[in-house]
Amino acid sequence: MTGLRLYSYWRSSASWRVRIGLHLKGLKFDYVPVHLVKDGGEQNSAAYRAVNPMRTLPTLEWTEADGSVRRLSQSLPVLEYLDERFPTPALLPADAFLRAKSRMLAEMVNSGIQPLQNLSVMQHVKQALDADDKAWSAYWNTRGLEALEAAVQSTVGRFCVGDAVSLADVCLVPQLYGARRFGVDLSPYPTLLRIEAECQALPAFQAAQADRQPDAVPA
Repeated sequence: MTGLRLYSYWRSSASWRVRIGLHLKGLKFDYVPVHLVKDGGEQNSAAYRAVNPMRTLPTLEWTEADGSVRRLSQSLPVLEYLDERFPTPALLPADAFLRAKSRMLAEMVNSGIQPLQNLSVMQHVKQALDADDKAWSAYWNTRGLEALEAAVQSTVGRFCVGDAVSLADVCLVPQLYGARRFGVDLSPYPTLLRIEAECQALPAFQAAQADRQPDAVPA
C-alpha cells in the first residue's frame, strides 16, 4: 500500500473520522481537498465523480504492489479496512459484544445523526422546503446525542467502550464539533464531553482537527 491519498474537506465529519484513523495507525497520506461549497461543490465535478460516483467524502485511494489503484469510500468501511490491514492499535475491541457495541455507538452517529445534518440535506431543507436548516440540524443532533449519552453508560471507561479508543470515539469527536456549529447546548451530555476531552489529548485526534487541515478557513 503506497501513495495514500485522502479526498477530504476540512469540516466534513466523515472525512475527519478517517483522518483520525490514519493518524492513529501512523499512516502518512496526501491530503486532497474537495471543496463542498465552492462553484456549486467540487464533489459534483466530473473529475471527482470519476473517483467517487456517490459524490461524497471521504474517498481513500492507494496503489498496491502490483500497480493497481484501489479506492474506498464511506468512512466506517474505510476505517474497518484500515483496522484489518493495520491491526495496531485496534479500533475495535477483542470481545465480540464490545465490538458490536462499538459499532452500534458509531452507527448512532453515522446513521442516526450525521446524514440528517449533511450539507446536501441542509441545502434541500433550506432551498426546496424553505425551512430553517440550522434548527433542523440542531434538532437531530440533540435527539441523537441524548440517546448516545444514555447508550455509553454501560461500557464507558476512559473512552466510549472501556479504556481504549474505538470506532465510537472516532465518530463522536467530529459530531460534537458539528453540534456546536448548530448551536446545540452540550451541557446535558457530561459523559460525552469527558470522553471528547480524553480524545482531544491524543496527538492523532489533534492532528485530525478541522482547523489544522490545509484547506481550513479561518473563523
